[in-house]
Amino acid sequence: MSTSYAFGKEAEQRALRYFRSKGFTVLAQNYHYRKAEVDLIVQKENVLVAVEVKARSSIFYGDPETFVSPKQIKRLVMALDAFVMEHNLDVEVRFDIIAFTVVKKEWKMKHIEDAFYYF
Repeated sequence: MSTSYAFGKEAEQRALRYFRSKGFTVLAQNYHYRKAEVDLIVQKENVLVAVEVKARSSIFYGDPETFVSPKQIKRLVMALDAFVMEHNLDVEVRFDIIAFTVVKKEWKMKHIEDAFYYF
């Protein structure tokens, strides 16, 4: 297992614990649909949240959340639409980003709700 893979998995686990602590139920982790992958799909009451987890060990090249491309957003929307249809859900949908930066072994997290919209 590569170090970057382990780093990414650690970030996902931290995001998972965060959402559980906020009362969300985890419906899926690493949900795949065609070429898309949604890191986490969580739900609280009538709100379904697709979560993209980004982690960087430095902000030298920019904040982690800036690395979500328009192409990736399009894929995330497509995948979440498929998930909603597949499970016949009647929910509000939201797309969040959990961004981690790790400086001197200290994890800092930023939760960006409604990080993007798709019309």
